[in-house]
Amino acid sequence: MTDPTASPVLVLLDHATDGALRPPVRELLTLARELAGPAGVHGAWLDAAELPVGTLDEIAAYGVGAVHCVTTDADLRLASVRARALAVLLDRTGAGLLLVVSSFENKETVAPLAVATGAGVITDADGLTREDGRYVASKTVLAGTWRTRAVVTAPLAVVAVKANTVVAAPAARRTTPAVDEVPVVADDVVAGVTVVEHTSRPDSGRPDLASAAVVVAGGRGTEGDFGPVEELADALGAAVGATRVVTDQGWRGHDQMIGQTGVTIAPRLYIGAGVSGAVHHRGGMQASGTIVAVNSDPDAPIFEIADFGVVGDLFQVLPQAAAELRRRRSR
Repeated sequence: MTDPTASPVLVLLDHATDGALRPPVRELLTLARELAGPAGVHGAWLDAAELPVGTLDEIAAYGVGAVHCVTTDADLRLASVRARALAVLLDRTGAGLLLVVSSFENKETVAPLAVATGAGVITDADGLTREDGRYVASKTVLAGTWRTRAVVTAPLAVVAVKANTVVAAPAARRTTPAVDEVPVVADDVVAGVTVVEHTSRPDSGRPDLASAAVVVAGGRGTEGDFGPVEELADALGAAVGATRVVTDQGWRGHDQMIGQTGVTIAPRLYIGAGVSGAVHHRGGMQASGTIVAVNSDPDAPIFEIADFGVVGDLFQVLPQAAAELRRRRSR
């Protein structure tokens, strides 16, 4: 039930380069509707490009009352600029809660935002409720071995929510969001920072690792050959991840490393191929909904946390699984 005393909720509308909303944002909008007071849900659009009509139509389907598009001469790729813009929008809307997807970029952004606004910040939340007038987030800590509840006691709450925490669902009734432009002037400190180089990652066509609903990860057992891992991932529409050993060996980029010091994931389905299950890796994926392990070593530690285990050669098991998936879909 919606708390009638709650204030508006502001949601950061993360999107791809073409302006399409990223899947976890739909989850945030669904969660925001449950928590928002009578003033409803507001969206924050931080992009120099115009809000696409198709994206606005989708935002309307999720019950957003207003979208605030930031205009600024500063570089919105900078965390300090993004923090400044969000601080302006929070003040403008009177929102008591800001929801963002829990990503590296957003966690870097909410840190200076908290300093500027005095907000209470919680990252990597996998649940959020409002109890006795305060926001209470749940999250796993210590490599997934403990579940905790964190209460925001500050007047303003900023919560970074993990992907796949909420089942996204459009609102019962569409809205007609009001769209306004909000000019943001960067202060001297922010304006003094310049981006001197920016390298875009090539688009693999696969989902983003941090927000994917299905992840296929490869470990030392792949011996650097990720062909079977990628084949199964493509059959499932999944993201590809790796262990620290794999990235240290240079077999995959460090942006694909799952672990305590890498990307923390919580997909609905995780498949580990040739992954031993070291503590570092487990800390980054143990919150997965269903864990499937494929390893030739029956004593591999990952079998201790797996829901399903296959003792076998990944170079035989994964291609067979991919072929069976393709066969079933072709019916």
